[in-house]
Amino acid sequence: MYGDEVEGVRIGGAMDEGYDALINRVLLEYAPQAKHIFVGKRKDKHRFSQDEINELIVKYAAEKGHVVRLKGGDPFIFGRGSEEINYARKHGLETEVVSGITSSIAVPANVGIPLTQRGTSESFWVITGTTSQKTLSNDVQLAAQSTATVVILMGMGKLKEIVEIFSAFGKQDVPVGIIQNGTTINENSGFGTIKTIEKIVSEKNLGAPAIIVIGEVVKEANALQTVFQNVKSLPKQKEFVNIGAA
Repeated sequence: MYGDEVEGVRIGGAMDEGYDALINRVLLEYAPQAKHIFVGKRKDKHRFSQDEINELIVKYAAEKGHVVRLKGGDPFIFGRGSEEINYARKHGLETEVVSGITSSIAVPANVGIPLTQRGTSESFWVITGTTSQKTLSNDVQLAAQSTATVVILMGMGKLKEIVEIFSAFGKQDVPVGIIQNGTTINENSGFGTIKTIEKIVSEKNLGAPAIIVIGEVVKEANALQTVFQNVKSLPKQKEFVNIGAA
């Protein structure tokens, strides 16, 4: 079974639980009786390999009867969720998925960046910055030629290459936003253009884990952040107007 920070209450019955680096640790309190096993990954810092994680899922399911694999975001967006499920099913385990919200959408939204906007962006790309061969995805070159918003995950180690690619297509002045530790208390961000973003990253000491957003919609971040701050400063109201979706 897979979970996400917004679905924490579902883990209450866990017998054993493997959790990732980006989940909210408060969720672990919902399963105090479970054995909590940290299996998160960072660049060049893997406590367990993916094969070992797969084996742990099967091992503890056999021993305890119930395992929760708690992952942040959406485990099917560069989260190896399907790999783990396929391995579990191959060994006769029943699985259940609790859908998550991908960081590629949630993190930009949290700082006021709409990935699509009428008249500005008709689509968006979500690309891994580092492939299984440790290289930058070739899709970045294709995306750089489009007018779409480009969201790159796990790309901080390839930022120089990304800048070079976009510059080669005349995109030096395209806005860029980088959000580190998005939606957490340690969130930090920097905004600039393809031409200036490397300098901003250096000045703000930004690093992984971070999301890179490239496109004209990044300009909306400052405007919407002002709105968010104004709303948060309003006194609490007893009554609210419910406006339905358009």
